[in-house]
Amino acid sequence: MLDVTKLSAAYGQVTAIRDIDLAISEGGILAIIGANGAGKSTLLKTIAGQLPTKSGSIVFDGDDVSGLPAYERARRGIIMVPEGRRLFASLTVHENLQTALSAKRKGAWTLDAVYDLFPLVAERKDRRAGNLSGGEQQATAIARALVANPRLLLLDEVSLGLAPSIIGELYASLPIILEQGTAILLVEQDVSRALNVSDEVHCLLQGATSLAGKNIALSEISAAYFGTERDS
Repeated sequence: MLDVTKLSAAYGQVTAIRDIDLAISEGGILAIIGANGAGKSTLLKTIAGQLPTKSGSIVFDGDDVSGLPAYERARRGIIMVPEGRRLFASLTVHENLQTALSAKRKGAWTLDAVYDLFPLVAERKDRRAGNLSGGEQQATAIARALVANPRLLLLDEVSLGLAPSIIGELYASLPIILEQGTAILLVEQDVSRALNVSDEVHCLLQGATSLAGKNIALSEISAAYFGTERDS
């Protein structure tokens, strides 16, 4: 579904990610890990079209979308849940979900379906988003993304700053999302959780790939994460 080749992006003259290669199939989940400032969020923003591609290519469903604006990628099914959730604080939860209808594709995720998936969101649908807790906001942000019926869901720092119980509920929804054929590209600080849910892990260090693969040992991940030599 997604094939990223030699992807580089920059903020002005400063290169933020360079020569990234990754691929993800329909219904698959790939976790992006790395320390703060490694380029994880930048990678997702570039794939979503929020940051221009400096070089390389982003091929989605066989088409090179590297030059398409973010709204066109969204209409093709690339939907992002950004770090910080980015909800409309003055709108109700229900109104926030309705804003995704402009990019809606045909699919199983209706408003009723996402309310069934996230009862917490349904219970608060008439509450203003600015009055929600962090966990409630994150669930609402994911629900909003699902309303658009994404083929590729980009999740940036899902668990950041949330209580363990809420994190567990959010992660419990991922298999249900995958069952619909949606692929997930997940940025996660919790390495253990990333390993538990993903088909493959991709580690970034200073904007470049330091390790990628399946069934990787924690010692290898630790070395790649911090840029140190692995113990022999």
